Amino acid sequence: MVTTAQPGGGPTVRRMLLGSQLRRLREDRGITREEAGYSIRASESKISRLELGRVSFKERDVADLLSLYGVTNEDERGPLLSLVREANTPGWWHSFTDVLPNWFQPYIGLEEAASLIRTYELQFVPGLLQTEEYARAVIMDGSKSLDQDTIERRVGVRMNRQLILTRPDGPKLWVVVDEAALRRPIGGPKVLRGQLEHLISMCDQPSLTLQVMPFRFGGHAAEGGAFSILRFPEADLSDVVYLEHLVSAIYLDKREEVERYMEAMNRLSVDSVPPERTADALYSIIKET
Repeated sequence: MVTTAQPGGGPTVRRMLLGSQLRRLREDRGITREEAGYSIRASESKISRLELGRVSFKERDVADLLSLYGVTNEDERGPLLSLVREANTPGWWHSFTDVLPNWFQPYIGLEEAASLIRTYELQFVPGLLQTEEYARAVIMDGSKSLDQDTIERRVGVRMNRQLILTRPDGPKLWVVVDEAALRRPIGGPKVLRGQLEHLISMCDQPSLTLQVMPFRFGGHAAEGGAFSILRFPEADLSDVVYLEHLVSAIYLDKREEVERYMEAMNRLSVDSVPPERTADALYSIIKET
């Protein structure tokens, strides 16, 4: 049976879903990636990238793979070939590709498709919770050479990303922010205060769980740095861990790797200020800054 993507899933999740179904069909037939690649005049590594949903699909290639895998019934082929066309439809962020790093664009697609996003951040307030002024300060501090138009377009992307939190089918967001990020005066005291007040106003949102990892705790489970874990409504798709670096990003989906980060996130949630006391913690920081 063909699994379909959820509404609002976007092209990224459709690529992942199509890739997982092609992998299952190939494995069921006992066909190697090398053999599959030969059938579409491609390498074994390209089949791997297709099955992970990391690259776009050609309808002809998918049709040839389906024939190789013995899927000849049009009732079975039709939905998968339709998924190819949906997977190749550009997301809204594609009009901003000139101002976004290549390695970040897949994350926006994953974010759009997720049903649950769990994030730990120690440097900044996470992008989905930033005010426009705070986001502008973060972007300007990150690269002093950007022109004003690029800065404003990147701010626009960040504000557009936040619209998923207002969708009826939007994701649940669980955020743990290190106290250091909440005290760092990005943009100056006025901008920081506005950001903290915005977080307080967000604490009552039913789709958001917000916690603070306090200084007083000392060492904790995520000293290695910030990360996000994304979960999707489609049963065929594994969770994805996103790790961002200065000039690149890593996407992890192997079960053992995801489980390590899930354990760290669970530990952070236990050790941080309980969600019902987050607003009080934020008020205290405002008074002290």
